[in-house]
Amino acid sequence: MNIVVLVKQVPNTSEVKLDPKTGNLIREGIESIINPDDRHALEAAVTLKQEQGGKVIALSMGPPQAIDAISEAMGMGADEGILLTDRLFAGADTWATSTTLGKAIAKIGTFDLILCGRQAIDGDTAQIGPQVADYLKVPHVSYVFDIESVNKKSLVVKRQLEDGYERIECRLPGLLTVIGEINRPRYPRVDRLLDACREKAPIKIWNAADIGAQTKEVGLEGSLTHVIKTFAPKLQRQTEMIPGDAKTSVKTLIGKLKEKRLF
Repeated sequence: MNIVVLVKQVPNTSEVKLDPKTGNLIREGIESIINPDDRHALEAAVTLKQEQGGKVIALSMGPPQAIDAISEAMGMGADEGILLTDRLFAGADTWATSTTLGKAIAKIGTFDLILCGRQAIDGDTAQIGPQVADYLKVPHVSYVFDIESVNKKSLVVKRQLEDGYERIECRLPGLLTVIGEINRPRYPRVDRLLDACREKAPIKIWNAADIGAQTKEVGLEGSLTHVIKTFAPKLQRQTEMIPGDAKTSVKTLIGKLKEKRLF
C-alpha cells in the first residue's frame, strides 16, 4: 500500500499572537513542530505500511525550513519526503494550497491512500484534506478515529460524530483526515533523524515548475479568498455591584435580567 501523508510545520504554541501593525502571525522566537493531527496521520500510515507493505511518502508545502518537519516524518518511519517550496506559493489560501498539494500528488503518480490531520492548529479550517480529495477526484472521509479493515479495493473506518460514530466503507484510492483518538504517535528514531540531518534520507525539493503549476493557480494569485484584516478581539467587561441584603439583591438581579431579556 502506497500512502501519501500531508504534513504541515506549525508554531508550537497554544496562544497565537498577532502583530498589531501587520496583522500577521508572530513566529519569531517560537519553536516549529509538525502539526499535532498530522503526527497521528503519520502514525496511522506507518502502521498500515507495517501491516500491508508498501511505502509512506511525507509531503509538505512551506518555506525551506519546513524540511525539518519532513526530516522528523522520516524519523517516524516515512520512506520518502517531498518539500514543496517556492516564492510563488506564498500567500496561498486553502484553495491554492490544495491545488499545489494536489498537483504534487498527481506528479507522484500511483497511490492507494492519502492521510492527513483533521486540521492545522495555526489555521483550524479543516479544509485542506477535503479540497485535495476534490482536486484529485477521489473519495474522502473526515474525522476518522479508527481504521477497522483494509483490502486492495477499499477500507472500513469509523468517523466521529457529535453523538456517536459512523462506520463507512471508502473505496481506494481515497483520502482520510484523522483525529487524535486514532492512535498514539511514536517517537522518531534517532538513527533515522541523523540520516535525515546528514542528507542521507531521500528528500526531494520541488518548486512550481516541477509540479507544472502556473502562477495564476498557486500562491496569492491563485487564492480565491484574501485576508483584508486580521485582529484579536478586544474583550471588555462591565461590572455592576448590587447593594443590599441577599433577598433584595436577588430580586434586583432578576429584574435586571428580565429587562435585558436574559431571564
